[in-house]
Amino acid sequence: MRIKYNAPTVLTFTLICAVILLLSQTLIPKLSMLWFMVPGKNHFSITNIRNIITLFTHVCGHADWQHLISNFTLILLIGPMLEENYGSRQLLLMIVITALATGILNVLLFTSALMGASGVVFMMILLSSFTNFSKGEIPLTFILVLILYMGVQLLESFKSENSNISHFAHIIGGLCGSFFGFFRPPKRGKSI
Repeated sequence: MRIKYNAPTVLTFTLICAVILLLSQTLIPKLSMLWFMVPGKNHFSITNIRNIITLFTHVCGHADWQHLISNFTLILLIGPMLEENYGSRQLLLMIVITALATGILNVLLFTSALMGASGVVFMMILLSSFTNFSKGEIPLTFILVLILYMGVQLLESFKSENSNISHFAHIIGGLCGSFFGFFRPPKRGKSI
């Protein structure tokens, strides 16, 4: 038996995020803050190339190991199945679009910075509920996942307590996953 790099997009994404966090906590302390966290609307400048880059890269930055582990536990569970169903390139494109959507909307609507892959997690959760359905159908699993996961996020977003969790990014990620599920690309085998 041999170990297989079975989900290149998911595994490479995981490794990149782990290396970024390791470097941020050891050799380059401001790495995540400078290159992997999109600033809020009061600090974002369209003319700052670093700000533009962070619209995409914020999903690779994490505050600490607990933050990374909580995101990648689900990504490593759900991602390989999605990558096999949609293909590596399509899943990578979905991750990039989700990153851009959450980044842009955070910059437009919120003053707080955004960091982490939780929007990608919620994209994958909602997208996974579409893996076995036919055109013209709405899977009951999608409706239940939508109610359970997105309902909780909507309720949590209205709580007055200040937390470091971006429920908005979860909601936008879930909406991206729903969109990708309804308009999914043709089923493909594993590809790079």
